[in-house]
Amino acid sequence: MLAFRKLRIFSHLLRGMFTVATRFPNATPQTRMELNRAWSVEMLRRCGMKLVVHNDQARLDHGALVVGNHISWIDIYVVNAWRPTPFVSKAEVRQWPIVGWLAQQLDTIFLQRDKRSDAKRIMHELSERLKRGELMCVFPEGTTSAGKDLLPFHSNLFQAAVSAGCPVQPICLMYEDANGRQSEAPAYIDDLTLGFTLDAMLHARPLTAHLYVCDAIAAGDDRRVLAKEAQAAVEGALRRMRGNLAASTVPLSSPLSTPGSSDSRPA
Repeated sequence: MLAFRKLRIFSHLLRGMFTVATRFPNATPQTRMELNRAWSVEMLRRCGMKLVVHNDQARLDHGALVVGNHISWIDIYVVNAWRPTPFVSKAEVRQWPIVGWLAQQLDTIFLQRDKRSDAKRIMHELSERLKRGELMCVFPEGTTSAGKDLLPFHSNLFQAAVSAGCPVQPICLMYEDANGRQSEAPAYIDDLTLGFTLDAMLHARPLTAHLYVCDAIAAGDDRRVLAKEAQAAVEGALRRMRGNLAASTVPLSSPLSTPGSSDSRPA
């Protein structure tokens, strides 16, 4: 059964390549976004995962730097299932079979972390794209964690929002297992391989990915202050969602378990 599930995921990756190669060249930006979102929702489904979005009315649809906590490679598909958004990613991802090619076609900015001079190029490109009204997403922790607590947000990339005069949209990601507990199965940390993480997710299914949309923060003129404000917003959202898990007798993904959760929606 596990091998069959992996085959379905692989076939969906190939389908993504075919869609990008044949439909993207002549598609409008709106159509490309819709295709990306539909493909990402299906990828989550094939991984045994559904998405629940909280506080979606706070969402900005253009000209904002989206920042969030980083747990797993699956985070990218979770965000794209919510609102397709180009990412800043480590350069190594470009070398991953299929996934790297797809990321490149979806306007990912690749950062060579071992070259300090590359940060200037990234900052300029990020700032210019924000000025053009694009959404861009970064994970300012700089690495992944198990999702229980946040790592410090690095402030460097926040300078792009300051330079562009664009707001920052913090988001918080959390995964829930079938018993209504926070799950570490998707965590892509330490020396774990992508394949190991995929196996862990498939064994733990069904899972629910929770994405909390925090209120936007004005860029201001100090990237360090902006990074601290964004981290505080994400930490607050994580505490809120974990508190709801602890207080619930049924999984958080059930609307009955989240008081005032009419702003949550499955995707």
